[in-house]
Amino acid sequence: MEKESNQLTSEMSETLTSESATQDAIEKNDSNEAPDIRALNERIGKTSQFVDLLRMELGKVIIGQQTMVDRLLIGLLGNGHVLLEGVPGLAKTLAIKSLAETIDGDFSRLQFTPDLLPADLIGTMIYNQKSESFSVKKGPIFANFVLADEINRAPAKVQSALLEAMQERQVTIGPESYPLPEPFLVLATQNPVEQEGTYPLPEAQVDRFLLKVVIGYPTKTEEQQIVRANLASEGMAKPKVIIQPKDILQARQLVREIYLDEKIERYIVDLVFATRNPGEYGMGHLTQLISFGASPRASIGLGIASKAQAFLNHRGYVTPEDIRAVAMDVLRHRVGLTFEAEAENISSEQIITEIMDNVQVP
Repeated sequence: MEKESNQLTSEMSETLTSESATQDAIEKNDSNEAPDIRALNERIGKTSQFVDLLRMELGKVIIGQQTMVDRLLIGLLGNGHVLLEGVPGLAKTLAIKSLAETIDGDFSRLQFTPDLLPADLIGTMIYNQKSESFSVKKGPIFANFVLADEINRAPAKVQSALLEAMQERQVTIGPESYPLPEPFLVLATQNPVEQEGTYPLPEAQVDRFLLKVVIGYPTKTEEQQIVRANLASEGMAKPKVIIQPKDILQARQLVREIYLDEKIERYIVDLVFATRNPGEYGMGHLTQLISFGASPRASIGLGIASKAQAFLNHRGYVTPEDIRAVAMDVLRHRVGLTFEAEAENISSEQIITEIMDNVQVP
């Protein structure tokens, strides 16, 4: 496995660093000239092989939950943060930690509590009596993968400190700002059941999560396999290193080269605008249920997440199916509900599903 992984990593680096006519075609797209899809497909097909290895390695630890694993990979390749919501015991923390191990990245786990301070997250200035000067002690946020466990239990001060790290990819300690390592990914979890002692996340912070993934229970067969794996005499398997962080940075560049047709762009914009003005798309009854629609970050998120979805499927172009596959996770936390919707027990998922059913697919 390690030999195969090293070979794929080497091939991936060669492919990503080589000059390509595809990139030239994309750069001179002023005339709406489509790139050489065949050449781009070959590059994507060759370079994205490591995705199957990652899935295989994570599958040794995470039984079922394939959607969650794919969404974590989309967040990683799309350079976006991921919010996981689910009841305790669904392997959210294990999945995030295992992903960090397969990529050989620095992993940091933060248990958010009501008494947490910003300094516990980002670090602080420490006074040295001998030198009579202050020195910086960096916090646990200086890692490639940051698990923010029970993120909605921390107060506003901590959330504002995390907000800068998520958006600006930097942390301010005292008078100086310090860049965070690359790749940098915040993977947050929250429990939808117990709300006592929690703080609702600010809308501005929720909007900065590329994806919000709601995780359900495993099937009977999957749960039987989970029990068997945990009770085995040799214990749970440990994932091996498949790829290096620098290769992820290169893969991100290739993901952005994936071809997004103008018709697909219009479809993305139509989906987002339908959350703001549903009446223009023949869904006037939704106006009473939506307090605010998705922001332009949703349009950007749909574009980059659909490109990452195409990359996972070893394709060099985005299809409407890619958009529909990621639309729910990109939009569900960006659509606000009115009191009327809450009174009628209508969820944002129901509204988004109706929008996707009614907006014309190219």
